[in-house]
Amino acid sequence: MDNPVLVEVTRGGLVESGHRGAYVVTDADGAVVTSVGDIERATFPRSAVKAIQALPFIESGAADALGFGRKELSFACASHSGEPGHVEMAKSMLARAGLDETAYECGTHWPMEQPVALELAATGAKPGPAHNNCSGKHAGFLCTCRHMGLDFKGYVKREHEYQRIIADAMTTVTGAPHGAENAGIDGCSIPTYAVPLKSLAAGFARMATGQGLEPQRARAAKRLFDACMAEPWYMAGTGRACTRIMEAGKGRVFAKVGAEGVYCAAIPELGLGIALKCDDGAARAAEAAVCALLAKQLKADDPLRQTLSDMATVTMKNWNGIEVGTVRPAGALS
Repeated sequence: MDNPVLVEVTRGGLVESGHRGAYVVTDADGAVVTSVGDIERATFPRSAVKAIQALPFIESGAADALGFGRKELSFACASHSGEPGHVEMAKSMLARAGLDETAYECGTHWPMEQPVALELAATGAKPGPAHNNCSGKHAGFLCTCRHMGLDFKGYVKREHEYQRIIADAMTTVTGAPHGAENAGIDGCSIPTYAVPLKSLAAGFARMATGQGLEPQRARAAKRLFDACMAEPWYMAGTGRACTRIMEAGKGRVFAKVGAEGVYCAAIPELGLGIALKCDDGAARAAEAAVCALLAKQLKADDPLRQTLSDMATVTMKNWNGIEVGTVRPAGALS
């Protein structure tokens, strides 16, 4: 089936472009509250599921054994901007486990936010693995391997024992299989698994409520969500959409971006999970869509609803600072 347009881009009062996609909101039982498009299509969630992947970090006892608090827990779920505080955190977490930056197997790239990359380049320095936007997640992986006595060499490979532990957690939380038949390789070299949007939404509802999870896992999920909502900068960075959404939510909303136009979110007080995918992989469309979708789940008189609705529409300006159009929700999201 063809997915509908979720977000449109205007210029001069006319629609210039459209972004098609699908979304679904479910409760922890997987009952669909609302949906649009093909929610059964296998979708790689990419970084959107980092909070689920971080569950063994807490469940193993590694996070507590190393004395990590909310900042470190949030960072273990991060797709960060590579700002100095992020890089420092990436290195310090490994140091607690007796490791250094050479243990990372996530690869190296320049910070994805242009101002951050330019600032680093201006110093004459080059990025290292700690600048990788996934280094926080990998720090959690490495610390847990050390705590569990696992050989951390090759920890990114699907056949590594720790990746099997993560895949099992993903299967339990989402209810969807995570095996060789639906596996790919993510940008940071760990496995990523294509599952239906409906399963992802239900998984985030379970993470938000603990419903359907074993008590230990429910407690770990709550700690991770609470940490991310309390310390969103460590999960994203300055001005990033995840940061702005969770700062606006003040502990009421969890949101996590994934590559290629994916977003997953949850509203714990309502027991709802959200998953969406923009077909063309556009981040600008996914950001607009998740803000609009979150807003629509809240009561009309809830101030947060208006705040999120306002965030869903972005004014575009040209290089002279002249307003030329908007990125705005369309169709069922408008």
